[in-house]
Amino acid sequence: MTDAMTQRDVVVRIRGLVNAFADNVVHDHLDLDLYRGEILAVVGGSGTGKSVLLRSIVGLTTPKAGTIEVFGHNIAHASARTRLSAQLRWGVLFQDGALFSAQTVAQNIQVPLRRYTSMSQQLMDEIAALKISLVGLPPETAGKFPSELSGGMRKRAGLARALALDPELLFLDEPTAGLDPISATHFDELILGLQKGLGLTVFLVTHDIDTLRATSDRIAVLLNRSIRTGTIESLIKDPNPWIQEYFSGVRGRAALAEG
Repeated sequence: MTDAMTQRDVVVRIRGLVNAFADNVVHDHLDLDLYRGEILAVVGGSGTGKSVLLRSIVGLTTPKAGTIEVFGHNIAHASARTRLSAQLRWGVLFQDGALFSAQTVAQNIQVPLRRYTSMSQQLMDEIAALKISLVGLPPETAGKFPSELSGGMRKRAGLARALALDPELLFLDEPTAGLDPISATHFDELILGLQKGLGLTVFLVTHDIDTLRATSDRIAVLLNRSIRTGTIESLIKDPNPWIQEYFSGVRGRAALAEG
């Protein structure tokens, strides 16, 4: 790690993280930092715990050991008030948007506003309309239900909800999974535009090498209980067999050749 990196503001600091389910150890004393203003992409093979790592940070999975600090606070041992304060500063987009099927897009976006604020309905309607526009959806999307939307539109609606409280930290779990190549490219462009325009710090779980090339500042590769971090340029020189196959396979070579 360079001196410049050690001086950067760390938004998420993970030390000695252990996640295990019965006898299956997924993370074995994992260390990782997420720096303010960067897009960190997390990749790895099946079973390496990419989504488990995300869920551990946001408090949906309880690790067996280790510490996770977000905004300088150890979330597991913080007071309820401190945890809530941190949670209000991040947004999460789960796979396929995770929208409530019985609510319209506008109502879905307003869920965190209703839960954490005392805004008037008029103001919540205005914010929902703003977020819908921000993620590139037409205004009439506000009154539609998730079942009336395409997969790409559901992801954008889920992203709008994740941005409802103007977070500074954004978690994205496989945001382009299931999208056709054109839709995936547009979503990558959206993520990059929002990150730059809003000054977001982004923790991105993905398997899509095109998304890595298009959006990431750094990459964290989860291997068999361990981790490697770096840029694409540095990782393609890593001798680890999985990393070599991932970046040097047919899909990897094609994606990197386009960069």
